[in-house]
This record gives sequence, C-alpha cells and structure tokens, in this order.
Amino acid sequence: MLLIERHVLRQFAASVGAVALVLVLVGLGGLLVDLMSEIARGKVPATLLLSQLGLRSIQVLPLLLPLALFVGLLLAVGRLYAESEMAVLASVGIGPRQLWKPLAIIVLPVACVVGVASLWLAPLGADQARRMIEDAERSFLIAGLDAGRFMELPGREGVIYVGEIDPDGTKFGRMFVQTERDGRLDVITAARGELFFEGETARFLRLHDGFRVEGDPSRLDFRLMRFAVNEIQVPDREADPDDDEMAGVTTSRLLEMDEPAAIGELHWRLATPLLTVALGLLALPLGRGEVRQARYGRVFAALMIYGNAMVLLMFGKTWLGDGVIPASAGLWWLLVPMGLLAVWLFAIDGRMRRRRPVVAKVAAA
Repeated sequence: MLLIERHVLRQFAASVGAVALVLVLVGLGGLLVDLMSEIARGKVPATLLLSQLGLRSIQVLPLLLPLALFVGLLLAVGRLYAESEMAVLASVGIGPRQLWKPLAIIVLPVACVVGVASLWLAPLGADQARRMIEDAERSFLIAGLDAGRFMELPGREGVIYVGEIDPDGTKFGRMFVQTERDGRLDVITAARGELFFEGETARFLRLHDGFRVEGDPSRLDFRLMRFAVNEIQVPDREADPDDDEMAGVTTSRLLEMDEPAAIGELHWRLATPLLTVALGLLALPLGRGEVRQARYGRVFAALMIYGNAMVLLMFGKTWLGDGVIPASAGLWWLLVPMGLLAVWLFAIDGRMRRRRPVVAKVAAA
C-alpha cells in the first residue's frame, strides 16, 4: 500500500470511528430510556437492566453502523477536499477512483460486522433477552423480590413484602400485599405460598392460611375474609405492539419457513450489509466539495439519504410480511438501483480527465 493510501486510510478510520462512538452512545441512551420505561410499567425486572441493555444494543448495530460509516466517510472526504489534499493528489495523477483500497479496507469490514450482527448476533440477542424475561416471570428472585424488604409493585400499584423465599424462587413464606385501585384498598396476608403455572403463560399464586381485607377507606366499608387456600392469577406481562415475533428466530430457521413474515425478516437481514456497501461507495462522490465550502451540510444530506433508504426498507419488509409484494421481488427493487447508482457515481467521480494542451498564440508585432 502506498504512503498516501495509508494516510487516507487513517483519515477514514479516525472519522468513522469517532462518528460510530457518538452514535453508539446516543443509541445506548435511547435504549436506556426505553428500558427504564418498561421497568416502570413492570414489563422488565429491574435486575435485568444491564443484561437487557447489552443484548438490545447488539440489535441496533445493523442500524447504527451503516450510518456511522456513511457520515464518517463523508466528513473525511470533505476534509480532504477542504484542505486541498485531493487537488494535490489529482495533480500527480491520483484521482478518487485510485483510493479504492483504503475505501475497501474500511467499508468491507464494517459490512461484515453488520452482516454478522444482522444474520446471527441480533437474532441470538433478541431470543436471549426474551428468554431472560420469561425466566424472570417464573421466579421471584430473578424478578427482583428480596426477602425481608418492602418492594413497590410495578406501575406503583401497591407494596409487597415476603419474609422468606426458597432458593428456587417459587415458594415463599409470610407474604403481605397491599394494592389500591379505583379508590378501593385490598390487603392480603398469607403464611406461605408458591408460584405455579397452568399451560405455558398462565401464572398463579397459591396462598395458604391467610386473610384478605378489601374495601373503600373513605366510606369505612371493609370486608374481612379468612382462607385456607386461595389461588390468585398473576397478570400477564403487557404485550408490546412493537414486538417483532420474527426478531428472535434464527436465520437458518427463516430459510426453512414459507410464511410472508419470515420472508420479510430474511430479506431485511440480508439488506443491511448490502446497504452498508452501497452507502460506502456513495460517500466518496458525494463528499466532493470546494475548498471553502461548508462540510457539515453533507451530514444533513447523509441523514436524509440514510433515513429514506431505511424507511423504504422497513416499508418493504412490511409489504413482504403482508403479501403486498411477491417474495421474489424481496428488497432488491431498492438495493439493486441504489447499488448501481453508487457504482456509477464512483466510476464517474474517479475518472481523470486529460487536460487539453494550451497553445500560446503570439500576436505578430
């Protein structure tokens, strides 16, 4: 590799790395806010905050890395033009097309990382995150309930106290629960109890030797009941309309499925690394600018191009899942034209034009 190619490679790597770091931090902040909201609503146990944050961060890599690559390369190429380095290279016969080596060294590894994350790591992380939440629903310990402490119920609907919990987290002793809803107070005590399931999702608490008091405090209207055994169904976890059932399915399993939703998910996973390559090729011609031209206006253009491409991919995934477009069309109707456009612009931008010889005309004296 030539010295100038190593210099350009360092410029590309530094810019892409800086942009990727910023985007990852912003993405983690957004994920943290979403997780805190789900914890407050009781959808995710508080003890799973860090593990869920790590697993979900893997799922956003196919979305953040293409943008980081595109914006980072645009800024780096714009800096080369602003500092007249590209003009100097052109004067010695090195055009933008001759910079394909440092560009490929940056684009191809990022595309490989996006492909691995999209096809393997993201489904694995989504499946593992779902399993951890399901396991938490089967155990008081994993759900964050400690023996000997008053704990606030999810959604701030009441308080629960458990004196003892077995090591497996399914049996407990000396329980106290106080809830208030629509102005009515409900207090339940039990000497012991256990958590059991009916089917795969229905959860119940079987309480032994306890009391239940319910009524309206403002009207001093209460009713006291004593029970030997009382079974209470635990409310199911609130379903999230944004949950994607196919997100946790492995890619090998998707290849065996003929459902439209599976076909859409498969094409989506294949599209993200290909989009990364197309954006990498577009960055070099789109980064061209004049010496005194503002470079950060390209960031807005990059966001618009990336945003429109992602929106069209998401629409295409939905259309495939709904059967609006045939499976044979996939997402190629967007990826193929975008890839051809990127190759064409890269070829045109890298073509070195020969200067016409200037013939000096000397006026006759």
